[in-house]
Amino acid sequence: MKSVSVIMNPSAGNNKLKNDIHIIKQKLSQKYESVDIYLTKEPGDGANYVRKIANNVDLIIGAGGDGTIYELINAICGLEKRPAFAIIPGGTCNDFSRAVGMSQKPLEALEQILDEHQEKVDVGYTDHQYFLNFWGIGLITQVSENLESDKKLGRLSYYISTMQTINNAESFHLKLASKERDYDGKAVMVIVGNGPFTGGLQAFFPNCNLQDGLLDVLILKDTSLPTFWSILRSSVASEDLFNKEEIIHFQTNELTIECEPEQKIDCDGERNESTPAHIKILPQHLTVMVGDFSN
Repeated sequence: MKSVSVIMNPSAGNNKLKNDIHIIKQKLSQKYESVDIYLTKEPGDGANYVRKIANNVDLIIGAGGDGTIYELINAICGLEKRPAFAIIPGGTCNDFSRAVGMSQKPLEALEQILDEHQEKVDVGYTDHQYFLNFWGIGLITQVSENLESDKKLGRLSYYISTMQTINNAESFHLKLASKERDYDGKAVMVIVGNGPFTGGLQAFFPNCNLQDGLLDVLILKDTSLPTFWSILRSSVASEDLFNKEEIIHFQTNELTIECEPEQKIDCDGERNESTPAHIKILPQHLTVMVGDFSN
């Protein structure tokens, strides 16, 4: 591995990443022959940089929050020749960096990257979007939308948003089809998970495996604050939790979803699409630099 490019959102982490640019370049230059740093100014810049450099670089490091990582991954994963990927976390939740064991301190994460421990991980794919963490509709989207005004509170804001949203959850008719299980009935939320973290928390699938070639699917048919709270607080994806009457949980590698009325989709925090959807897993599709990683 000789050439490295860092694509950085300089405003991430209240401009803290920007202050570390010189240290990051210095450290990388001690190990790699070629080091370039690209700073984004607006949405789309990161993806444009990926398209320009991907064929000529061994490693792309995304430095920023979940929005930056989502944009970069969606540019990289569609390429036939995909460089390795790494993350210097700079946002509030940093879900995928947590999933692959990266330190949440940027310069410590950089040292982990320099160790060059690589793993191939699964990537979720749905209707021209890739996702590393989760795909969701219903209550999860409402919680996510309420989070926007409270992000400065970090992970605490996830709990606050849940309490504000739970009593106003709107049900919809869900038609879900997969080889393992079908469902046709009422729901208030569907989560399809690839990674264990959502909103900085190991909330829905704490034991999710990034290398098993499977998606975890959770259907919440009805809800109350105690039920949703028990899911959020669960540190183990226990059968006792998932055997509750209002919860369905199973694993699959592919599924289709239709809703009436159609539902806005939250895909790794980005809410740009609506149902219907066809979702599948791409096994070991991306090579990632990892830290304290165990699956």
